Amino acid sequence: MANQVTVSDTILNYVRRVSLRDDEVLRALREETAELPGGVAMQVMAEEGQLLGLLAGMIGARRILEIGTFTGYSTLCLARALPADGVIVTCDITDRWPAIGRKYWRASGVDDRIELRVGEASETLAALAVEDDQKPFDMVFVDANKSDYRRYYELSLKLLRANGVMVIDNTLFFGRVVDAAAQDADTVAVRELNEWLVHDERVEISLLPVADGVTLVRKLGD
Repeated sequence: MANQVTVSDTILNYVRRVSLRDDEVLRALREETAELPGGVAMQVMAEEGQLLGLLAGMIGARRILEIGTFTGYSTLCLARALPADGVIVTCDITDRWPAIGRKYWRASGVDDRIELRVGEASETLAALAVEDDQKPFDMVFVDANKSDYRRYYELSLKLLRANGVMVIDNTLFFGRVVDAAAQDADTVAVRELNEWLVHDERVEISLLPVADGVTLVRKLGD
């Protein structure tokens, strides 16, 4: 049995050459984001953005919830995968960084599918749960402050439909999850969520050793 392939720059460039379907709008947003402090580390990789769009299309998502907008690259990838009457509700603590993405959302013609909610994510999720016209989401993407990952998971799971898909980013967290000396709040929170998920009988899971670790979660029916 073969072990996991080590992804060198050569392999990564090959993967992008034969798999990545990129365009000027996506590249321009990535390039502008990369110029920000911490922009490269905080932005999802191009191939991960493409994976998100693929997953959304595969499940026929019409309603998507995103926790953590940043400059809106993943938002854009997901919005493009929605039908014309679909919606992605994306949450961020500030409008400062999503404002960068707005012109790219408009350039792609999907800005009318994107609903930005600004505020503390847990409060936003709690508010969504009690809105009178709230329908369940088909897909959730979690990529926000790691110390609150377990809380986001539980709140989002309640908002997700049966057989809906949740994607949780950074679940290997730069490899720190296997470093016993790493006891900072973010690493501990990601580590604890991973340990919780493997035993959570409400869902099926698969942690993909790609990018910075991507965990796919399917909510089981009643």
